Amino acid sequence: MKKDKNVNLKAEENEKIVEAAEEVSHEQSLKLMSPMQMVIRRFFRSKLSIVGLIMVVSLFLFCWVGPIIYNVSPTEIDKDGKVEYTEREVTYTDENGVEHTFVQVIETQLTDNMLSEPSAKHPLGTDKTGKDVLARLMNGGKISLTISFMAVFIVTFLGIIFGGLAGYFGGVIDNIIMRVCDVLMCLPGFPILLIVGTIIDGLREGGIALFDYQYKIYWLMGFLTLISWSGTARLVRGQILSLREQEYMVAAEAMGYSTGRKIFKHLVPNVMPQ
Repeated sequence: MKKDKNVNLKAEENEKIVEAAEEVSHEQSLKLMSPMQMVIRRFFRSKLSIVGLIMVVSLFLFCWVGPIIYNVSPTEIDKDGKVEYTEREVTYTDENGVEHTFVQVIETQLTDNMLSEPSAKHPLGTDKTGKDVLARLMNGGKISLTISFMAVFIVTFLGIIFGGLAGYFGGVIDNIIMRVCDVLMCLPGFPILLIVGTIIDGLREGGIALFDYQYKIYWLMGFLTLISWSGTARLVRGQILSLREQEYMVAAEAMGYSTGRKIFKHLVPNVMPQ
């Protein structure tokens, strides 16, 4: 009997050791991932996302690295020019009163190399002002991408701030921010930009220069971002209303974390995937 009991005890101990080893191996195989790591992992599993990323990277290389390699100023006018030939009929009378007509070819040296065909010097030719088309494409793309990404980052930043405050505090703060969002969402963006642009042009023509006119597009994009953050704020608010009731938020409350830490350390990182 004692032998049987010892055998059973040893068997139970062996089973416990095996279970403990399995738990350890299972814990080692598990890898805790942050919300952003999950988003990145899902992103790189999508072929369409990878194609889009390649296109964006290619655009950035074209607009920022391209001007370093292709060192041509987009505002420089090509003064090489080209020769233009025109024909005209010339009539004269000789000593005997006989009229003679012949065709005269006039050679004209143009000052600016306008509307030239693609060549080794200008791969995409020149425009009607004699400026290199490829250099102007790079410069224009740089401005467009800079303004676009700047607007996206500002809209995201404002949306996260106001949405986080509205979702976490609720009550009067939530009502005020959401009513502002309602007003902003009713404003048509494109017509407002046209109106603001017309006002700026009118003030400039009237002799009132509020700022340097060459930065007009930056001011318009800045104004557009100020009226475009409402959608992001609503999305963040809805997610925070759900996340603030989770167990880890209750634990953060019990540990006495500050409001800013609870919002920006625990809630906002879990909202970023959405």
